[in-house]
Amino acid sequence: MKKFRKVLDGLTTSSPVNPGGSPACGSAAGTPGTAPTPRELEIQETLMSEHFQICKTVRHGVPYQPTALAFDPVQKILAIGSRSGGVRLLGRPGVDCHCQHESGAAVLQLQFLINEGALVTACADDTLHLWNLRQRRPAILHSLKFNRERITFCHLPFQSKWLYVGTERGNTHIVNIESFVLSGYVIMWNKAIELSTKTHPGPVVHLSDSPKDEGKLLIGFESGTIVMWDLRAKRADFRIYYDEAIHSASWHHEGRQFMCSHSDGSLSLWNLRNTAKPFQVTFPHGKTQRDGRKESCKPILKVEYKTSRNSEAFVVFSGGLSYDKAGRRPTLTIMHGKAITVLEMDYPIVDFLVLCETPYLNEVQEPYAVVVLLEKDFVVVDLTQSNFPIFENPYPMDIHESPVTCTAYFADCPPDIIPVLYSIGAKHKKTGYSHKEWPVSGGTWTVGSQTYPEIIITGHADGSIKFWDATAITLQMLYKLKTSKVFEKPKGGDVGRNAELAEEDPYAVQMISWCPQSRIFCVVGISAHVILYRFSKHDANTTITSLEVRLQCEIEDVISPSDAENTPCFSDPSGHSPQPQPPSPRSNTPDSMRDSIPCLKVKDRMIRMPPGYQAELVVQLLWIDGEPPQQITSLDLNSAYGLLALGNCNGLAVVDYLQKTILLCMSTLELYGSADPFQRLTRSPRKNRQSTSGLTELSDNQVSLDLERSKSPTSDHVNGHCTSPTSQPCLTGRARVPGGPEGPRLARRGPGRPPFRKAQSAACMEVSLPVSSLTEESRENSFSRSRSSSVSSIDRETKEAVTTLQFAESYVRKSDTLPTPCLWVGTSLGLVLIIPMSIPTDEQERLEDPVTVAPTGTVLMLKGSVLRIGFLDCGGVLINSPYEVWRDQHAPDDPDRPRKRKLVNFSPSSSQEASGDGHLAVVCSERQAKVFFMPSQACLYVHNITESSFVLRADVVSVYNSVCLACFCANGHIMTLSLPSLRPLLDVSYLPLTDMRIARTFCFTNGGQALYLCSPTEIQRITYSQEMCDNLQEMLGELFTPIETPEAQNRGFLKGFFGGNAQTFDREELFGEAAAGKASRSLAQHIPGQGGMEGMKAAAGGVVGELARARIALDERGQRLGELEERTALMMTSAETFSKHAHELMLKCKDKKWYQF
Repeated sequence: MKKFRKVLDGLTTSSPVNPGGSPACGSAAGTPGTAPTPRELEIQETLMSEHFQICKTVRHGVPYQPTALAFDPVQKILAIGSRSGGVRLLGRPGVDCHCQHESGAAVLQLQFLINEGALVTACADDTLHLWNLRQRRPAILHSLKFNRERITFCHLPFQSKWLYVGTERGNTHIVNIESFVLSGYVIMWNKAIELSTKTHPGPVVHLSDSPKDEGKLLIGFESGTIVMWDLRAKRADFRIYYDEAIHSASWHHEGRQFMCSHSDGSLSLWNLRNTAKPFQVTFPHGKTQRDGRKESCKPILKVEYKTSRNSEAFVVFSGGLSYDKAGRRPTLTIMHGKAITVLEMDYPIVDFLVLCETPYLNEVQEPYAVVVLLEKDFVVVDLTQSNFPIFENPYPMDIHESPVTCTAYFADCPPDIIPVLYSIGAKHKKTGYSHKEWPVSGGTWTVGSQTYPEIIITGHADGSIKFWDATAITLQMLYKLKTSKVFEKPKGGDVGRNAELAEEDPYAVQMISWCPQSRIFCVVGISAHVILYRFSKHDANTTITSLEVRLQCEIEDVISPSDAENTPCFSDPSGHSPQPQPPSPRSNTPDSMRDSIPCLKVKDRMIRMPPGYQAELVVQLLWIDGEPPQQITSLDLNSAYGLLALGNCNGLAVVDYLQKTILLCMSTLELYGSADPFQRLTRSPRKNRQSTSGLTELSDNQVSLDLERSKSPTSDHVNGHCTSPTSQPCLTGRARVPGGPEGPRLARRGPGRPPFRKAQSAACMEVSLPVSSLTEESRENSFSRSRSSSVSSIDRETKEAVTTLQFAESYVRKSDTLPTPCLWVGTSLGLVLIIPMSIPTDEQERLEDPVTVAPTGTVLMLKGSVLRIGFLDCGGVLINSPYEVWRDQHAPDDPDRPRKRKLVNFSPSSSQEASGDGHLAVVCSERQAKVFFMPSQACLYVHNITESSFVLRADVVSVYNSVCLACFCANGHIMTLSLPSLRPLLDVSYLPLTDMRIARTFCFTNGGQALYLCSPTEIQRITYSQEMCDNLQEMLGELFTPIETPEAQNRGFLKGFFGGNAQTFDREELFGEAAAGKASRSLAQHIPGQGGMEGMKAAAGGVVGELARARIALDERGQRLGELEERTALMMTSAETFSKHAHELMLKCKDKKWYQF
């Protein structure tokens, strides 16, 4: 426990006091002054570095760029591999695990050791890995790296310990799953085909053992060659040479027939009695043309042939449509007898599996579902119903339905908010799902004891908002809100730029502000608009109020520039005469003539709003003289005050949403008044205008990547801040930090461009990079560490943007004795302004009397753009903002209980004696953090967070019943600092490379948790709490549960007598070292895994496990024998020494008489 004592009263800053009575800057550390009555502040800080540790908790969403699929029919666990080397394991809801190959190589194929709690992965770097799934966090037990051949296909027979591996050269190798070493038994391609064949058969694309005889292996080569290899006789039983390339093959359960899919869209059925020609060839989607020929079809990439006891066989395949049906979506075809059902999918099919009742290939399969893995989705089709409905997916696989553009994370929400949102959202759920239980039901999961309500909110490019229940490491959709419904749809005839608008996302969500207590919700859109929603359980017929704000820059915001360097800033005069009736938004008016019109048109008629969030007010920034409005960079909402504040790179606006009026609208410079710490130039004549890019626009200019990387996030729209305003581009004057490098201004858009372009997801949010020279992948990862060598953004930015806003009960002047409602404004130059407000306390007066805002407050200063402002009381406890308790405005009136506004933490200055003691203000910028004492405005603590990088996200969060400052830097570091002393508690390099997707979506919350978008389709949640890391094992689900393997069916005497039974043989005799010898050491290299002996012990069980257990016992026995041998050797050495000494004594005494002793 650490105590901090500081003399507070009478502390003064080193900066001179301006005529207004406010210090020009509070950046210098406080120095003791002549205090008439000094007071002592005692704050006990309980947080220590051992309370913090970074750890990934859970990942939500469909795996990005999936490549492979596997299913354990006994454990009922599903595995999905991805191109980045990830493996996702899914069971019943709550059983969801993500594993990652360190190499990052794409996963080619997955094979479960059925009912053994193990998984084999084959990766693109030609390495096989064995994963142990009997622990909550799976680990690799063994790896086998092929050096000379490339892996193309793997097959592991049920209850076998020998894995068949096909290669690009056409050879088939056999791997012992227990020891993970190659057998000396190899099926060479030139032995498999006839000697007379002159061409190479191509890579192995299929391997499977015959259901009738495990000693026969069917090998399919890409060229169309099929070989049935007799493993005992080491020769081919038969060979088939087909004209079309093979993509897959599937057996009938009796082992007498198999089906192949081909590149010409055909299916061929082969009977083992006559392999000279196919028994049947069908083109399921190929019609016969007039000339008698079949129309050409796309390849059938995979086919599965499954029998059913009570109905005809199922043939399920992907692809095979005719080429002339252009524009048709990817399809999965189900042939059941003569009926053919074509299921259209939203995305291309990556892989699919037919789920069957039995794991034995020689039994009637009884298929009941098809798991279909799509590029950006994952669906399960019910085969037991004739209309083939899909199952309702319990996992959140539609996070990316529209690209995610922003996120928000709220822990410890009011307990009633989740049930309310769920009940409203459930009314809009889709119907028509299968009524059967979700078939991927493996594993076990129980809700932990230490759970609290958590909500994640995602904003999307199409303007939609999704509320998710994130309690207890799960994720379930609660409620969806479409912000685009507030606006009129642009009519085709009224749009002058139809072609360009077709590719835009004008409703893309840029920022979210939510007050869970009052349930008031605010959305900032890319078209410079703010929508305020109130929550109601009842529907309502209402009109939406629209307010239009004209924000513009008035004076050049440069600090004492030299004549040689000055290129002035341009702006509109504030006294611009009102325009005549403006044309409607989105009309044919040329951009150069647009003035005083918003980007979008709000619906001006009575609208019926369903229960849930209902729009009440829309605030829009206007076009000014042909220039589009600048994007909104900061927002705060206070339900107790009834006020909404928004800012951008031109200025600040404060809106009273109760009275639907604009209280304040002025440029940033005008806010300072006489307190401006900088000497600025007056406005200069206007030159050509060029305006800012949108939320996600990429530059059309060929600008060097290194130049852009030298900028801080304030110049790159990170974290919602658009503080490199290019609407009035100008060169900076003299650098604001001595020695700061100067760079040319970048003209991001010509005069005729619209204010927004297609909002790409936060996955590829990189600004000012040349489109033509960047692939999507490089665009995503272009936000690299090399940027972090920059100086602060204020070195090169010309205008001062409002980057953060915070309503609070605080002190404006040093002479204040009681707190009053204030608005704290942080800017891109590191300045903090405190603006007092006078708010009537009586409810009736509040709705009728005006709120006064007087922008003549205090100015404090930090290095770099201000990111976050928080408040602590004199005991170091976080002060929450005042709020209004939620009340349903559309509920029926109750005469006994009049609905009055109930405010919390908001009191007039006459009460609240405790607040009269003052409070602490925590201000964090992209470079440093400071703690000020109010009202004296003394800077108590300063900490320079980073010199070589910059902070992207900072939050004052509650953890361990205390409070800390959590920061995420551009170089991938996550830090926590104690409050108020700003001691570093944690500094971990968590992300090796930060890109714009992560930068825009990273957010902290209370309880030591955070999240970010780790791919365009997945949310990664992490914890920085040591306690949660320790309890994570209990929170995660168990992937493996002990289940008895179902017994094989008794096939009866007659079937066995007539040869219908499956013949078994001892693979150990064929593939073991005694019979097959050792494989070439240069062919593959064994790499021990990280699972170690403990992992081996955990994996021991079943057929393979028994052998593994025996080997472990032998190892332990060998270790004991070795210790015994060492002890024996020591005893022998001791005996020899004794014998030697005895012999020497005998020689010495042999001639002595008895009396001489």
